[in-house]
Amino acid sequence: MAAVYDPNNIFGKILRGEIPAHKVYEDDVALAFMDIMPRAEGHVLVIPKEGARGLLDVSSQTLGDLMKRVQHVARAIERAFDADGLTLHQFNESAGGQVIYHLHFHLLPRWDGVALRPPGTMADDAKLAEQAKQIRDAMEPFED
Repeated sequence: MAAVYDPNNIFGKILRGEIPAHKVYEDDVALAFMDIMPRAEGHVLVIPKEGARGLLDVSSQTLGDLMKRVQHVARAIERAFDADGLTLHQFNESAGGQVIYHLHFHLLPRWDGVALRPPGTMADDAKLAEQAKQIRDAMEPFED
């Protein structure tokens, strides 16, 4: 039996405004915000507003719309940080590495010769705020 989505996960709380986040993009489909334990400078998470545990239980309509937003935010990150490339991560269930059970995509800007940091180190809040502003300033208007 498949696990059920729990709206009280941390991302659900961020969506409801119960927990603060450094937002870089938001519309009726998605929210993008800074990862508080970044593995690279400019590490952003993009989540659907639809309650979905993972890739296999989100509606196909939402997934298609969400991926357009993932791409839109990725372009802004690449511009903001003059990145050489980008890594996209998405994990499903504990066996797949998922820790927070709300569908989310990790966008990590990458540079030649720079490894990802190990997971688990909290970032400086002021630095996250500045990076979020850099990304917002580099973002072009979204066109669906």
